[in-house]
Amino acid sequence: MLGWVLAWWPAVAPAQSKGASVSQMRLELADDGVYLNAQVQFELPNLVEEVLDKGIAIYFVAEAELFRERWYWTDLRIAQATRHMRLAYQPLSRRWRLNVSPMPITNSGFGVSLNQNFDTLAEALEGVRRVARLRLGDISEIGDEGLHPVTFRFRLDTSQLPRPFQIGVVGQADWNISVERSARLPLEKMK
Repeated sequence: MLGWVLAWWPAVAPAQSKGASVSQMRLELADDGVYLNAQVQFELPNLVEEVLDKGIAIYFVAEAELFRERWYWTDLRIAQATRHMRLAYQPLSRRWRLNVSPMPITNSGFGVSLNQNFDTLAEALEGVRRVARLRLGDISEIGDEGLHPVTFRFRLDTSQLPRPFQIGVVGQADWNISVERSARLPLEKMK
């Protein structure tokens, strides 16, 4: 009976929206550490664009984990990094603002974040899609030999939307922008 229940239980696959993909992923070795660069491809659904046009910010999260392979046990996670991005339309200046931070971005104004302004939504989305120099750690912690298993995740974070939108997005495919990619990557020297 237990075998039948386990056979019936659906397998859980990584969450991935229909149009999202990771077109490029690379590990780079610099003097001050190891960095991940990735390029994510996705189209913003019309419903999400309408919310942005009304001045409501949307949030994206890029996460990376770097592992050390072990033949005697599961792979050991040796590095992890997260980048939070907040995209908002500024109606007074008619510009798009992208905030990038290693910590969740709040409205309190505290925390460290990089702010960029763009003239068009297309330019701002290019800044969101390009995850550049996500620092994973020091070379001494990671090592520079062999291939390294890496898992990269990118998603639209609906948990930071205003409460009425959080309730309204449940079950709507337009709000499901997420992708995950795993690969074994060599470290490349930065030029």
